[in-house]
This record gives sequence, structure tokens and C-alpha cells, in this order.
Amino acid sequence: MRFVVAVLLASVCFGTTGAAQALGPDADPFSIGAARILIGGGALALVAGGSVLLRRRRERADAAAPAGRPTSASRHPLATLAVVVVGALGVLAYQPAFFAGTAANGVAVGTVVALGSAPVITGALDWALRRRYPGARWLLATAIATTGVAVLALAADPTQASASPLGLAASLGAGASYAVYTLAAKWLLDHGFSPTGSMGALFGTAAIASLPILLMTDAAWLATGPGLAMALWLGLVATTLAYVLFGFGLSGLAPAVVSTLTLAEPLTAGVLGVVVLGETLAPGSVLGLAILALGIIVLASGGCRRSNVSSKAWTSS
Repeated sequence: MRFVVAVLLASVCFGTTGAAQALGPDADPFSIGAARILIGGGALALVAGGSVLLRRRRERADAAAPAGRPTSASRHPLATLAVVVVGALGVLAYQPAFFAGTAANGVAVGTVVALGSAPVITGALDWALRRRYPGARWLLATAIATTGVAVLALAADPTQASASPLGLAASLGAGASYAVYTLAAKWLLDHGFSPTGSMGALFGTAAIASLPILLMTDAAWLATGPGLAMALWLGLVATTLAYVLFGFGLSGLAPAVVSTLTLAEPLTAGVLGVVVLGETLAPGSVLGLAILALGIIVLASGGCRRSNVSSKAWTSS
């Protein structure tokens, strides 16, 4: 159950993104995204490096500890490098694809296509690449939760008559990008990386690549107090802390299950919109949030058994 709780807590952190941006200054979304990855990815890399140093120090202090055998990743450095690069590209591609989808079709439709497609794409790719069917419970929970997101989107934007095909493709690209870096992180975990190590490798690499993107945008907002506070929250809480929790949860759960559990993000965002931003929810929005919560509960209710099995597999590898 602890893996499920970790992913749900990560989703709560993810869900604060919209409120943080609403309370912060107006800025280019691409600039905000680049600053978030730079700060959050850099901090994740530092956390991962610190955990490695602490582990090596403990190993030196324990004279009776046997020498660790090479991990699968260390035996295949080129494959590991390729996975890290592909995963980092997924991290970098997610935000511009998401923003392009919402710009073309509106926030409601763009969000539902991106967030709703992510669990399905993740489950399908995981099934195709690792031959692991996520299970009937995941299928049912994903269908319920995705329906909830769709109801929420329709309630938020009932006037949306038609959608731009290019915008839909961009939103699907965001869902696919999420699936790519989730599966890349899982591969690293399966080949000897720690949860913080896998997240640090992907987001640290993405942070390096995001620096020139930030420099090409108008980053004057970072020089203001509210702008710096927003960047630090998005980087350290909505990224660093969130992905430390996400990585831990991913170490004990299937990627498809994790992807569906992270649909708690729009649920959190909806609650914060009412409590913090003073927004009023239409009856359709309340219904959508309730259906979404039901899907998450259906999946989480089976998390104890799944987590225990995964934990044994992880500790024995």
C-alpha cells in the first residue's frame, strides 16, 4: 500500500501546478516549463547523487558487507545511456506538447486528451514491450477515471464544438511523452537504479537541455519575488518532491497502474481551485470529480496486494 500512497502524494504535488501558476505572475508557459525542469531536475540530480554517496559510505563502514556485483545497467552502459536520453526527451517533450494541445483546443479538451490518453498509452506500451498485462482492475479503473476526466472537461467547456486535429495530435503526443519517460524510469529501476537515481538521471539530463530553452524565452519574471517563489514551488515541490515519491511508487507498481493513479492530479487541481482560488464548480464538474475519484479508489483498493508482490520482486532483484 505504501507504493500507492506515494504515487497519490506525488499526484497531489502535481496537482498544485495550476494553482501555483494562477497565484504567480504572468509568464510564457514555455519559460515556466523550462524553469521548472531546470530547478526540479537539477535538484533531483543532486538528491540522486547524495543518495549514491551515502550508500557508498555505508558500504565502506560495513566491513562485513560483500562487494556488490555489477548491476545490469553497468554491464550495458550504451543501453542505459540510450534509455536515459529517450526518457529525458520524453520529459522535455511533455510540456510543449501539452501547451500546444491546450492552446489549440482549450484547456479542458487539451487536458482530458493528454491526461486521459496517458494511462492507456502507458499500459499498451508496457504490455507490448514487457508482455505484462496490467490486469482487469486496472482496465476498469482506467475506464472509470478517464470517463471522470472527460465529464470534467465537458462541464468546464461545454461550448467546445469541434477540435483541431493538430491540437489533438499534440495532446496525444503529451500522453505518449509521459508514457515514454515513465517506462524509461521503470527500465532503469529494473536494471539496478534506485528510485531517486532513475528520476535524477532522467530529469537531470532534461535539466541540462532545458537551460538553453529558458535562455531563449523572456525570463524576466524570475527576477521578481512572486516569480521566484512560483519557480521554486514548481521546481522543488511539484517536480523534485513529486518525482521522488513517483519514483518510489514506480519501483513497486506496474507503470500502467502508476499512470492511472496519477489521474488524482486533476482531482487535486479541482479541489484547490475551489478552496484556494475561490472557483465555483458546476454540477457537471462535481460529477466528473466524483467519477474520477471512484476510478482511483477502485484501483487503490487493490494496491496492498499488488504492492506486496512488487516489493518482494524488487527486494530480491
